[in-house]
Amino acid sequence: MAAEIPSEATHGSGPFDLGDGFRRFADHVPLMMWRTDHHGRSVYHNESWLQFTGRSLDDELDDGWRRGLHPDDFERHARIVAAAFEARIPFTIEYRLRRHDGAYRWLLDTGRPLQDGGEFHGYLGSCFDITDRKNAEEESARALIEKETLLAEIYHRVRNNLQVMVSLIGLYGRAAPEACRGSFDALGQRVRAIALVQQHLHEAPHIASIDLRDYLRRLASGLGSLRRPGRIGVMVEGAGTSLVEPRTANALGMIVAEVVAECLDATTETVSCSIAIAVEANVDAPVRLTIISGSGEAAAAGKPGVPMLGPRLIAAYAAQAEIAVSGTATTADPLILQLPEVRPVTAPSGS
Repeated sequence: MAAEIPSEATHGSGPFDLGDGFRRFADHVPLMMWRTDHHGRSVYHNESWLQFTGRSLDDELDDGWRRGLHPDDFERHARIVAAAFEARIPFTIEYRLRRHDGAYRWLLDTGRPLQDGGEFHGYLGSCFDITDRKNAEEESARALIEKETLLAEIYHRVRNNLQVMVSLIGLYGRAAPEACRGSFDALGQRVRAIALVQQHLHEAPHIASIDLRDYLRRLASGLGSLRRPGRIGVMVEGAGTSLVEPRTANALGMIVAEVVAECLDATTETVSCSIAIAVEANVDAPVRLTIISGSGEAAAAGKPGVPMLGPRLIAAYAAQAEIAVSGTATTADPLILQLPEVRPVTAPSGS
């Protein structure tokens, strides 16, 4: 879209000549402004621009202002502007320009073509300082990298410690009396499930806001191959967006792992376990999960020598993330998990 400028600017030898009226207007605008001719050469910079650079108008005219461009931005700026000029289209670009004190500041520059009766007369542009925004973005990016590095280190340490725990549990289980071995085996499987939950949390694309259905589907696939491969099926259904924080995702992962473990502990090795998880995510209500275990009432009996701690563990995991829990995961009494309301994000003071 071609730009129009005040009629005072047309006073002179031809259309879009810079008259005194336009100059007075532009020099009082608290925004850096510039103008080029149809060859792309600078013919005007307003007072805000000159105060920023600390240079005279004569110094800035033609291509003189480019001497203030940061060396790393020079070629990119020239390439983008040249392409816009050739196509006679508006452009927006960010670059660093040297200020009067020698410091380079980030500017957001927007230029629009000037046309009159189909004839091209150059560009009119304005720019403003976005250094604070760029610094905040860079700091945020650095903080994110540091956070991801720290999380990776923590994850590797947790994984290594859990592997040691699994090995110790296995050693004690093999040395324990026959009647106790079932309990040691169940404990070892649960520690492996904890490691799996941590792995999938770590692998989430966005650790601060986790897509619940994607996370549960990946976790379900892992649980299916962790124990009794081929005989565990976990189906995750639902519609709508359901993003949760890591604490909530961790608790839900542990609960799902425990439901799967209960189903396995309650049935023989030849029985297939199926778990159905329905995720309800509505815009105006907290996320709710309904879980039904295919083991049904058989889970109440369990296997000899394996304590049935599922309800207590599930309640403990839910309490950690303020999740309301009810039911027993049977068809007649599904396990209902009501997630807490999403806390509103408080804007930093001064924003």
